[in-house]
Amino acid sequence: MKRSWVLAGMIVWASVLPAQAHETRSAYLELTQTGEDTYDVFWRVPARGDLRLGIYVRLPSECQAISGTRGGIVDAVSLERWSIRCPGSLTDKTIAIDGLSATTIDVLVRVVRRDGKTQTTRLSPSAPSFVVAASPSQWQVAVSFLKIGIEHILLGVDHLLFVLGLLLIVSGRLRLLKTITAFTVAHSLTLALATLGYARVPVPPLNAAIALSILFLGPEIVRVWRGETSFTIRHPWVVAFLFGLLHGFGFASGLSELGISGSELVFGLLMFNVGVEIGQIGFVLIILALLDAFRTLEIRWPRWAEYLPGYAVGTLGAFWTLQRVALAMGLVT
Repeated sequence: MKRSWVLAGMIVWASVLPAQAHETRSAYLELTQTGEDTYDVFWRVPARGDLRLGIYVRLPSECQAISGTRGGIVDAVSLERWSIRCPGSLTDKTIAIDGLSATTIDVLVRVVRRDGKTQTTRLSPSAPSFVVAASPSQWQVAVSFLKIGIEHILLGVDHLLFVLGLLLIVSGRLRLLKTITAFTVAHSLTLALATLGYARVPVPPLNAAIALSILFLGPEIVRVWRGETSFTIRHPWVVAFLFGLLHGFGFASGLSELGISGSELVFGLLMFNVGVEIGQIGFVLIILALLDAFRTLEIRWPRWAEYLPGYAVGTLGAFWTLQRVALAMGLVT
């Protein structure tokens, strides 16, 4: 199985990334215009225990606080609210997030004007500031949510590892297309339901269930190598669909943490999901391209390399399952 070495390399890559990668949370900043030159500020930052992440809003120097800061840490999130006055408004002014360059998270910034127009911008460690536009475009909003979706799937090691497990089980491009399509339909469905508020799953047990879905694929991969069969091997798209429902709730946790609401919610959901699909399809295409390249080169790999991917999927799935079950039960923090 020449493809095993390539896939094993991808799993090794996955194993060195954080086990909770798909939970990497974003910060959220909202500035709502309440008067000609006054704004209410809402600042949401990830926290752990009593400590919040060390990132801070840097407003234009002429902006002055006109109220004290209210809020606190609730459910591992620091919430802060205050009001400011910025002579001449914020238009064409620069807003930055100090300390963001030293982190691995993004900040979604939303500026809401009195006339209802909004500007949504995604800041990152490499781009920690932006200029408030006089006429924000819908294209800027689309690009922001698209990038968030792509990064969410590419940094979601457990989601990618599940897709990788499916690649190891499914033979034939048509069956693979059906399986990946089933996974896509399922997680798109629960992503929409959860984001729009029609369904909700507690995060700790959800994370444990997602890890369990990866663990489930380990023995199935071994059965494929032994020439055995099972319901999963015969009907991989059914299993992909059922577990895809769980993964969709996982994607929704990333989008809901951004704090968007109102008319922007549906549009943000759509673009976020498109970004997730772009990232997922890109990952699959890269793997298939690597497999074709090694097949063309006719490179032979050691026998043990053929077995590494299946056992790696099972081992990582088991480790994450135990870790997340312990977190859900409060045995570790």
